Amino acid sequence: MKNKVQQFGKFLSAMVMPNIGALIAFGFLAALFIDTGWIPNKNFSSMVSPMLTYLIPVLIAATGGKMVGGDRGRVVAAIAVIGAIMSNTEITMLMAAMLVGPLSGFCIKKFDERMEGHMPAGFEMLINNFSVGIFGLVLALLSYIAIGPLMSGILAVLTAGVNVLVNHGLLPLVSIFIEPAKVLFLNNAINHGVFTPIATGQAEELGKSIMYMLEANPGPGLGVLLAYMFCCRDKGTR
Repeated sequence: MKNKVQQFGKFLSAMVMPNIGALIAFGFLAALFIDTGWIPNKNFSSMVSPMLTYLIPVLIAATGGKMVGGDRGRVVAAIAVIGAIMSNTEITMLMAAMLVGPLSGFCIKKFDERMEGHMPAGFEMLINNFSVGIFGLVLALLSYIAIGPLMSGILAVLTAGVNVLVNHGLLPLVSIFIEPAKVLFLNNAINHGVFTPIATGQAEELGKSIMYMLEANPGPGLGVLLAYMFCCRDKGTR
C-alpha cells in the first residue's frame, strides 16, 4: 500500500517538477511588481494573474497528459483544463490540472489503442486531428460542469479548515499532515494544489501569506529526524 501511494505521489510530483520554472517566474513577478511588491508597476503586474490562472494550470495539465498519452495527450489535456479554469477564475485550478491532465492522456491513449490496425489508409491525419479536437472538447465540457466545481468545493473546505487553524493559533499542527506527505511524495501536490491557491488569495488581499512557507519549512522534519536519532531504541532505524 505504501509503495502504491509513493508511486502515486511520484506521478503527481512529476507533473509539477518540470514546471517549477513557471512558478518561480510567477513568484518573481508578484514579488517585484504587484501593488505591495518591491518595485510596483501596474503594467508588469498585469501579467501576474493570467500566469497563475491560465499558464501554470495548462502547463501542469499538459505535462500530465503527455506522461500518459504522449504528445496527443498533451494537446487534449491543454484543451480540457480550460474548462476547469473557466468554471471559476477566482481560484487557481492546480488540483484540477493534476486530475484533468492524466485523465485526458488516458482517454486519447485508449482511443489510439482501439484504432490501431483499424484506421483507413490515407485518413490517419484527419482521424488523429479530429479525435484530439473531439476528446478535448468533451473533456473541456466535463471539466467545466463537474471537475472545476468539485475542485472549487474541495478547496473551499480546505481553506475554511486552514482559517480555523490560523484563527486558533494551531497552524503548526498542519505539519502532522505535511511531513508524512513528504515521505509519500505527495508534498508537491499538497503545496501547489492546496497551499498555493490559498496563499495567492491571501497575498492579493494582504500582500503576504505564511502558506507559502508551510511545506518548505524544514523544521518539523528535522525535529522528527532528531527524535529518531536520540530516542529510537532500534539501532537500524536510528
